[in-house]
Amino acid sequence: MFCCGALVLYLILSQAGGLLHPSEDDSVPEEWMLLHVVQGHIGAGNYSYLRLSHDGRIVLHMRSLKGDADLYVSDKTLQPSFDTYKLQSTTCGQDVVVVPEDFLRPVGIGIYGHPSHMESEFEIRVFYDQTAPKDLFDESSYPSDDGQEEQKFPQGMEEDFQEEESIFWTILIGLLKIIVEILF
Repeated sequence: MFCCGALVLYLILSQAGGLLHPSEDDSVPEEWMLLHVVQGHIGAGNYSYLRLSHDGRIVLHMRSLKGDADLYVSDKTLQPSFDTYKLQSTTCGQDVVVVPEDFLRPVGIGIYGHPSHMESEFEIRVFYDQTAPKDLFDESSYPSDDGQEEQKFPQGMEEDFQEEESIFWTILIGLLKIIVEILF
């Protein structure tokens, strides 16, 4: 009976200790707004790709839950790797990359499963940094040289277009698979 009581007391104290000492996930500034949380797994030596369309200064916090996943970011390709990237974080712990406001959108994000582990599990938290100063001399707010103002789409319309584009490619690939199966 005494052992059970001691075990229950230990569990209660360990839970209280977790409340008193927040985890490292809670150590982000209050000015950062959480946009997305993405969890996934990746095999050794493989890549998984994400696309970032949000404007502004974006902070990517990736934590390897199991194994070791590395982070590669580029605004030149949607499939960055350890050969083609602009920003990277390849630590054995928490990986953090700050995507500058002036990166062209969409930004490609590559998650690489390090070969030291057969499989890696990861969690990426995507934050919008609201503290980034606004550029008063941003040329995109002025008309272009030919006198016509560039048309800008709200964030929601851009995401809808990307979703429609993704559905189109999914259907097209499905039809191609059916045709290949019929022919061969």
